[in-house]
Amino acid sequence: MGMPSVPQLLIILVIVVLIFGAKRLKNLGGDLGSAVKGFKQAVKEEEKPAELEDGTEQAEAVMRESEEKKSV
Repeated sequence: MGMPSVPQLLIILVIVVLIFGAKRLKNLGGDLGSAVKGFKQAVKEEEKPAELEDGTEQAEAVMRESEEKKSV
């Protein structure tokens, strides 16, 4: 059993719209979009602290080097 063809998908779509209604499907799509957006934002925020830590270590190393140059 392979993938459904285009006409079969259209029939399924029509049945789903008749059962749930276009407005309810639109709300469901919006909710799904919001959930995906929130997930992507959470992933970005999780990556930021790691980047900041690396940046902080690099900044501290640069400051140490500049202090050593001043003291020499």
